[in-house]
Amino acid sequence: MAFQIVRNDITKIKADAIVNTANPEPVFAEGTDSAVYAAAGAEKLLEERRKIGRIAEGEVAVTPAFDLDAKYIFHTVGPIWQGGSHGEKKILRNCYVNCLYKALELGIESIAFPLIATGVYGFPKADVLQTALSVFSGFLAENELEIILVVFDNESFELSGKIFTGIDEYIDEHYVGEKLVEEYAGSAFCGASQIPFLEEEECAGDAAEAVSDEVPVERERRERRRIERLKRDRGSFLGGGRMSAQAANAAVPMDKVPPPGMALAVEAKKRSLEDVVKNVSETWSESLLRLITERGYTDTEVYKRANVDRKLFSKIRSNKDYQPKKNTAVAFALALRLNLDETKDFLRRAGYAFSPSSKFDLIIEYSIDHGVYDLMLINGVLFDHDQPQLGA
Repeated sequence: MAFQIVRNDITKIKADAIVNTANPEPVFAEGTDSAVYAAAGAEKLLEERRKIGRIAEGEVAVTPAFDLDAKYIFHTVGPIWQGGSHGEKKILRNCYVNCLYKALELGIESIAFPLIATGVYGFPKADVLQTALSVFSGFLAENELEIILVVFDNESFELSGKIFTGIDEYIDEHYVGEKLVEEYAGSAFCGASQIPFLEEEECAGDAAEAVSDEVPVERERRERRRIERLKRDRGSFLGGGRMSAQAANAAVPMDKVPPPGMALAVEAKKRSLEDVVKNVSETWSESLLRLITERGYTDTEVYKRANVDRKLFSKIRSNKDYQPKKNTAVAFALALRLNLDETKDFLRRAGYAFSPSSKFDLIIEYSIDHGVYDLMLINGVLFDHDQPQLGA
């Protein structure tokens, strides 16, 4: 089971079934209908379509897919948009529902849909999209099927403002990635930390210093002072006061001598690390399974809401040290209906955190903060902003 949105020509999608927005009569017109006939082989497909005859609005009929990379073509007749007061939304919903249950009837594993009736029939794209996502969400809560929603052009998606009022403003206000690039353009950056005006070597220290002509000189002075201290202290370090510094110099090469107190420091760090390891909290996988139980959910409803398949969930359940990808961890946080603080803790167990320089993270934070946990809707918004989708 999985759901994903792709930008492509539906005739180029590989799936068991391709859905075609059909003419009610056994002819083909403009738009998706014409493209499907051309790609499948117009004469062969039209001959099969004539055997079916007229198709009522909202209904579905099936033919072979012929030259398409599919087994079947589902022909469904969408409504002509007349302002929304003539039952168009109900008919549109029937198109999606009837195709899905026809897929179950035929035992197929994958199906690709267009935005039905948005071409020459004039149905508003955002309304079709919301209807499709709603139907898919309800269907996948109870059934196993791979659903692909195919969007042909860049203008087909205008979802963000329709579902999440204010999300674009929120992203503009909080997104700092582009602002940092603008502010520090031309600066020397320190690896992934993106701290301006620092050299790579400086970033590794406990207290980074600004780069200047004096820094190398000062660094050399500090090193000479450290070596002098080592020479003074080396006798007592090695012999506990019983060996002279001169004897120590002769006994041990200078480059082999550790700084004073290092043995004690190493031992203290070792003990500290052992204590930390003994007290490691539950792993991400253990946390997931505990939360499922505590919240009274079943495994099935959680992995379905997370838009992942049963095989992946089985791997997670059988491996307490399972390391998820970030979008998988986020998908399960949404499936568990975690609040923002709970989500941040849940992600930390997998080694992840939210960043204001990530539009993906901002969309997820906004969704949780506004009580939106439906992955179908969130994936629509992520797609709208060219971000990776959740689950699938």
